[in-house]
Amino acid sequence: MAVHLDQGVSKLPPLTDGSHRRRLGVVALIATFGGLLFGYDTGVINGALRPMAAELGLTPFTEGVVASSLIFAAAIGAIFSGRLSDAWGRRKTIILLAVLFFAGTVFVVVAPGLDILVIGRILLGLAVGGASTVVPVFLAELAPYEIRGSLSGRNELMIVVGQLAAFVINAFIGNVFGHIEGVWRIMFAICALPAIALFFGMLRMPESPRWLVDHGRNEEALVVLKSVRSEDRAVAELGDLTALASAEKEHRSISWRAIFTNKNLLKILLIGIGVGIAQQLTGINSIMYFGQTVLIESGFDESAALIANIAPGIIAVVGALIALSMMDRFDRRKTFILGFSLTTVSHLLIGLASMLLPVGNPLRPYIILLLVVIFVGSMQTFLNVAVWVYLSEIFPLHMRGFGMGVSVFMLWIANGFLSLYFLSLVDAVGITGTFFLFAAVGALALFFVWRCVPETRGRTLEALEEDVTTGAIYLKK
Repeated sequence: MAVHLDQGVSKLPPLTDGSHRRRLGVVALIATFGGLLFGYDTGVINGALRPMAAELGLTPFTEGVVASSLIFAAAIGAIFSGRLSDAWGRRKTIILLAVLFFAGTVFVVVAPGLDILVIGRILLGLAVGGASTVVPVFLAELAPYEIRGSLSGRNELMIVVGQLAAFVINAFIGNVFGHIEGVWRIMFAICALPAIALFFGMLRMPESPRWLVDHGRNEEALVVLKSVRSEDRAVAELGDLTALASAEKEHRSISWRAIFTNKNLLKILLIGIGVGIAQQLTGINSIMYFGQTVLIESGFDESAALIANIAPGIIAVVGALIALSMMDRFDRRKTFILGFSLTTVSHLLIGLASMLLPVGNPLRPYIILLLVVIFVGSMQTFLNVAVWVYLSEIFPLHMRGFGMGVSVFMLWIANGFLSLYFLSLVDAVGITGTFFLFAAVGALALFFVWRCVPETRGRTLEALEEDVTTGAIYLKK
């Protein structure tokens, strides 16, 4: 579990520039290839699905199975990889995830039919889920507390960069080689390259110093710290890590039964679950996974939709950069309320545009594309990064692992069910009905945030823990 050293037991020497800062940047770059793979593997299906469905004879439901199998597997990977990394080490677990990314890619690329394809997607999902939990922890435990937010946030940025890369590569391959049978296999095969880079890169990266201290390997931790800190800072920080690790051992994690019988702890758990599910029920990942289908339904032809689909990917990256810059300057509740308000209005406008502009109207596809871009930008700027930050800080220490694990698991499950049934929903009620339904759910999410979600910005983790335990946090909205 990562500890925020700004709550540490002594004042550390200031950060200094030098080769150690460059080394830290290299470590972060290599580790966030896991986020890049996360983004590429969840985004590549967007352009690969239609040629895949045509070649393998998939129905809207089996297309949903192919897309959602990765997501459901990611829920499992998120839970078990965290436990594995606690026992085995962050670095070794990320290396294992690189192997899973590569193996899953091979299965998908050579798949003769649905069964092998789904097995490959499950392997990729286990890797994606693992990357969603282990890479942020590795970065947080390796980063100096002064730049922990910006360093850890690079992983979310790399996720959307990976999705954008998938959209751009899909557009290029689809338009240049679209006449070749099995073109979707080429789209997936590209994923092997960053998986190889992650594997060989992590072989040369250090282990998390926090994990080493937790396992009594203080001398190794000091060597790692000296490689990414000045020497005096490394020595002082090792002292803080050792003291904090000892203090944490005094906090025994409570059982799930104790959580469910304590109304304040149960309430914060339900809020964490609710925030995670609400983020997914905006339908953001339906756009990131099936954006080409939505754009084709709006009136673009298949080739043009592949190219137009790059626009949401670009705005997602821009939104992530804006979110990182404002994360410590705006209240979480206000950010959530603004985000859900904008996404709900976007849903309504997409539904109205689809209803009022008939198929064949030359403006229809471009107006819907513009509204989709506004939706994705609103989501990435105000909700995606903020939700992950909120979940990482809201739970008390003694239930943080359980609370975060359950919330992220339910987030992935909601994502999985939406991925499974989205195409069937569009097939049944069209874009109009689908986005009006998203708007209704968004209104409920907005009410939930306004009524139930407490503020966390500007308070130490210890103060938040006391407020959650006593119930005072629910009075400070």
